[in-house]
Amino acid sequence: MTTVEEHLLPSAEPVRLLDEHGVRHVHPRYPMPAADVLVDGYAQLVTGRRINDQAGALVRQGRLAVYPSSHGQEACQLAATMVLAEDDWLFPTYRDTVSIVSRGVDPVETLTLLRGDWHSGYDPYAHKVAPQATPLATQLIHAVGVAHAARLKGEDTVVMALCGDGATSEGDFHEAVNFAAVFKAPVVFFIQNNEYAISVPLARQTVAPSLAHKGIGYGVPGERADGNDLAGLLAVLGEAVRRARAGEGPQLVEAHTYRVQAHTNADDAARYRDEAEVKPWLERDPIKRLDAYLTAEGLLDDQRKQEVAEAAGRVAEELRVGLMADVSPDPAELFRHLYATPTPQLREQAAFLQDELDREEA
Repeated sequence: MTTVEEHLLPSAEPVRLLDEHGVRHVHPRYPMPAADVLVDGYAQLVTGRRINDQAGALVRQGRLAVYPSSHGQEACQLAATMVLAEDDWLFPTYRDTVSIVSRGVDPVETLTLLRGDWHSGYDPYAHKVAPQATPLATQLIHAVGVAHAARLKGEDTVVMALCGDGATSEGDFHEAVNFAAVFKAPVVFFIQNNEYAISVPLARQTVAPSLAHKGIGYGVPGERADGNDLAGLLAVLGEAVRRARAGEGPQLVEAHTYRVQAHTNADDAARYRDEAEVKPWLERDPIKRLDAYLTAEGLLDDQRKQEVAEAAGRVAEELRVGLMADVSPDPAELFRHLYATPTPQLREQAAFLQDELDREEA
């Protein structure tokens, strides 16, 4: 007889359907996704990589203030959105640009926040994508609130709440998981464990057997997956979404991946890790392994690869042109959307600023 504890326990090893060489591994619980889904996933992976590369170039050109790259984590980014229905919600972090774009948000609007604008850059309600969250784990509580509200209203909605390994050390993470469990909120907590919280390695954050085990204390079932295997991620996250939608409460999934590049362009990763540590992860690249599998299965040929590369290039060009355009900010917007009726202090500050601007123009 299965105990409650066994039901909550994640797999002893991360679920993997494709190894680093693109060789298929049959799993007793998780089936291989359909061929057309994987072919579409490959195209999205290539586009995601081009977005990461282009954003990095725009930082160097001074067109982006900062960019937290998800290079090497694109399988996590895309699986998180590929398993969602149209009316589901995505709650991203600052590193989840590729997830947001794959949800249908315009790439230029997606990067508006990282350009230094005051707002998120896109309408959260248009694509059911919350604004990118920079503070660790704060978006998780908001995600649970949306999921709980949807359940109270009888809506068939699941919320995908993204976070990194560092966020699991924050109090907001534990409050969110506990609240979701108590109220059976239909939310999937998806932890992208890339081994580092800025410069702090995972071993200095926790001694838990895995981050997926952290759900046990709250009665939330956890699962682990190879974060560089798109097929495995789609299977695991798809099952988690199905269970949440079926009324089984929150689910927790940990993806084991790696942050290949620096935390952001302002970070020097060489100060806290050796290049020898990074090199093996380059061989576990999510694009390479899916390419190898699809090619061996006769589902991907050179012509299709060229078409995918050209389509990704067009997205990168759109991003480059859009962010190269000069912006004429309106300083009055600093005060325009804070309150429906501005406070006396805000009116005074706005008048002071306008007076300063008028003096400069005189």
